Amino acid sequence: MLPSQASKLDKLKTLLHGYKKIAIAFSGGVDSTFLLKVAQEELQDGALALTIQSPTVTEDDLKDVKSFLKNNTVNYKIIQMNQLERADFRHNSANRCYYCKAMEFSSMSKEAQKQGIHWLAAGINLDDKGDFRPGMRALKEIGVVSPLKEAGMTKEDIRFFSKMYHLPTWNKPASACLASRVQYGEHITEEKLKKISAAERVLKEMNIRNLRVRYHHGNIARIEVAPEERQIFFNTEVMDHVAEQFRKIGFAYTTLDLQGYRRGSLNETLDNKTKIKVRMSSHV
Repeated sequence: MLPSQASKLDKLKTLLHGYKKIAIAFSGGVDSTFLLKVAQEELQDGALALTIQSPTVTEDDLKDVKSFLKNNTVNYKIIQMNQLERADFRHNSANRCYYCKAMEFSSMSKEAQKQGIHWLAAGINLDDKGDFRPGMRALKEIGVVSPLKEAGMTKEDIRFFSKMYHLPTWNKPASACLASRVQYGEHITEEKLKKISAAERVLKEMNIRNLRVRYHHGNIARIEVAPEERQIFFNTEVMDHVAEQFRKIGFAYTTLDLQGYRRGSLNETLDNKTKIKVRMSSHV
């Protein structure tokens, strides 16, 4: 461990002790799993894991949540939610993530308060900047804290420490809610989310790790995989297999994004004027 990394871990522990009691928004991803593990070890009963279970959560993330809770002694609460009940979420404007995070973190904040905990933390790190992320504004408005970011931790640091803590998520690919796969303006339904989840399961069964299936224009699936994994599709048998499986799921057309997977690719369709408008908006 580098001296700079050791100081970051010490700072994180100091921050957590300063809260005395804290609730962690626990999604099963790399960041929140590490943050919860440290909070559990440092604060013991003072740490509370809060997880949202909804149609937007991937099967893998929920599986990782339940695995951690089974193997670690930590207080937790799983909150059932359906963002699809909210029209401005279903309509899927460029502000969709804001409405979603406002719902999720408001619910978690209320649950934490019920249990006498005044601080709610998210697994945001120093690298979580630059991309168009309106959901961050919702967290700021609710008063969510970011201990990992305050401690100066990058994604690389978190993966390093996760491995040190023997967390199975240390090399888990980046994850995001299923709604983030649906093209802006395309209304979100539970049926569409299930189709996306089933399509991604097909690719995962082919041992493809970094992937997204983007949903376009009602019946088009656009596959994104890591640039180094694109060569898997340079085989007609593979292409035929994927096309047939996706057709069974309900996609009439299946395409491969030639650039490969990159975070927030749907945001590439937004112009700067739209992004500025969303950032300035404060209406929930």
